[in-house]
Amino acid sequence: MAQDANTQRIRALLQQTVGPAPWYWETFRAIRGAAGQHFVWQFHGTQGALAYLVSLSLSSEPDVPRLALNTYVRPFLLNESRFGVWCPQGRYVRMALFEAEQLKAFNFEAVAGWFKQSTERLYSMTAPVADFEFDGMLPQGTHAVEFPEAFHGIEEMHLVSAYPAKSKGDPHAAVYVVYPHAGLVEVLPQRWYTANDFEIGYQWISRVTRDPVTHKLVGEGVRIGGFELTDDGCHLAERFEMA
Repeated sequence: MAQDANTQRIRALLQQTVGPAPWYWETFRAIRGAAGQHFVWQFHGTQGALAYLVSLSLSSEPDVPRLALNTYVRPFLLNESRFGVWCPQGRYVRMALFEAEQLKAFNFEAVAGWFKQSTERLYSMTAPVADFEFDGMLPQGTHAVEFPEAFHGIEEMHLVSAYPAKSKGDPHAAVYVVYPHAGLVEVLPQRWYTANDFEIGYQWISRVTRDPVTHKLVGEGVRIGGFELTDDGCHLAERFEMA
């Protein structure tokens, strides 16, 4: 019974954890600017020129986008007026920070069809307050990474991306526990997620967070279900259904 209660608690935690656009867009947090303006996310469906696009607009101007997200982008809140997004960008992991009320409006025509044609993850008429990439191919372990000062208000984040694999038995994804305030990135190759056991691409790890009770990393994967990692963060301790 205690195990069932623990699994239920982890499920609830994961259901609140932000996942990638567009599949998990409903987990994206609303943003309130410093002057009290309210920004909301919208998903534009699976048909037409804006298919699969996720955009950010003022709640009072839902048809006037301020930011558009391509696939695999996850937003995160920094404070009341600033928010960031992170995403895989080739061999790197990118983090960009925006001031909500500085975002300039643009027309949806500017991004019509953009989703399918562009390898860019973000579309904005406003440059980020800070834009940073770190190497996603770093070996397992903790590495010193100099984050821009604008990110130093973040204590800990949990990112996940593809990881280079030379054989079917190598890990095909890694979790990155980033500590911007401390200038550290911990790389945790997922040694259970291999081509021997999963159909890479069809099955993939979508979101990860830290369980505040056990302090272990937990996550969810598309067509994988929920999971809890071992203390070292690299191996599978348990899998469970999310439903």
